[in-house]
Amino acid sequence: MLLIDATRFAPQTDALRKLPKLPLQLTDEDYPQVHKLCQESAERILNEFNPNLMIAIGGGGYVPARILRSFLKKPGSPNIPIQAIGLSLYESLGTDPVEVPGTKVTRTQWLDLSSLEMANLIGKNVLIVDEVDDTRTTLEYAVKELQKDVEEAKEKLGRQAEHTNFTIFVLHNKDKKKKGSLPEDIIGKGKYLAAQTVGDVWINYPWEAIDIDEHDRMAHGGK
Repeated sequence: MLLIDATRFAPQTDALRKLPKLPLQLTDEDYPQVHKLCQESAERILNEFNPNLMIAIGGGGYVPARILRSFLKKPGSPNIPIQAIGLSLYESLGTDPVEVPGTKVTRTQWLDLSSLEMANLIGKNVLIVDEVDDTRTTLEYAVKELQKDVEEAKEKLGRQAEHTNFTIFVLHNKDKKKKGSLPEDIIGKGKYLAAQTVGDVWINYPWEAIDIDEHDRMAHGGK
């Protein structure tokens, strides 16, 4: 199961940080549940989005993108390529493992405008993949910057007539007021898919665990 640490949403005082973390259940599985969420979403992604390229937002989007690729493969066709970008919005509180939402998106990795990476996006159906849509700030940044860079590449290469279609997949969408926004031609036209919508809770994904054995123990009721 995935774990929710409820104390992360309270003011982070020194006294509170000394309290034991109390995980609450969100789902019944950890890696298997993520795998199943991707599998259950794959048919709609194929039928409605028909992607021929994925862009994973790191680090949380790498795992679901790789799982999705197995389910999106069509018989007789090659695997859908995955390209990666790195964006960071969360900030670590010193030596405390707790992270809090930041206010500025930071690029840690991006596509190379001087190479074929950006040209490969022109005229494609591009699926952007991330683990969670929290404040929507990161997704807003990714879409705006990718659209801008694709337009620059199209002009540079004389391929203005080719249209790049962006769609989005996230494992979890938090049901909350968003700080960021997405274009109407994405959010309003069925080009956004969340495998699950959850409350405004903290999701502790298994790939974030320092001690995976402890994570699995807690995920199964601490047994």
